[in-house]
Amino acid sequence: MKYHKHKENSALTKLTAYSMKLRKTVEIQEPELVTMKNGRQAVRGVAAEDPTSKVFRILGKDEIEDVRKLIS
Repeated sequence: MKYHKHKENSALTKLTAYSMKLRKTVEIQEPELVTMKNGRQAVRGVAAEDPTSKVFRILGKDEIEDVRKLIS
């Protein structure tokens, strides 16, 4: 599960996650920031290529603020 950053300014440009159903990395559509039971942050949404495929991506501590800015 990788996310794309520009090397010049290190800003998050788009959210991606691996779709088990499609068996490839897809862009997350309708992203929603959620907190799991263990307190970690994650992004939940649907695959842009197939709206019936739900995707979920656990975030690292350094990614949380970038994702918050991108979603809002």
